[in-house]
Amino acid sequence: MIRPLSAALAAALSFVAMAAAAEDVGSASYRFKWFGPNDKIKVEVFDDPEVPGVACYLSRAETGGITGAFGLAEDPGEASIACRQIGPIDGEKVKHLRPGREVFSASASLIFKKTQVVRFYDAKRNVLVYLTYTDRVIDGQPRNSISVVPVNRGM
Repeated sequence: MIRPLSAALAAALSFVAMAAAAEDVGSASYRFKWFGPNDKIKVEVFDDPEVPGVACYLSRAETGGITGAFGLAEDPGEASIACRQIGPIDGEKVKHLRPGREVFSASASLIFKKTQVVRFYDAKRNVLVYLTYTDRVIDGQPRNSISVVPVNRGM
């Protein structure tokens, strides 16, 4: 019984390790708060962990104030994404990617809400499609944004 449990734990940890870590690019305040940090729009960048040569920029709102300062606030479920080819992409590797793979995730509330980015490959058009949306354990948000990256065209 211990071996299947340890194998499942190893698989779960490897999946978590595949999600990309984002770097902060900058932020802009959009609502003043008397106490605590202002509400802001944060811009982050992450590299696709399975497709070297692709970087995605994600903008999303963060709630400030006292609850935001302590990580207790629920952020709005709105985000925008722009992905670009920044280096060579291995076209053969792309053809074997699992569809709908989560490549980035960030918490949007203390427990139940997260903003995520999933990747698809459109073989007919030879492009990678990145979709961002916010979901909750109970219900999700239909607000979403996509970005498309052509595979090996002119780089």
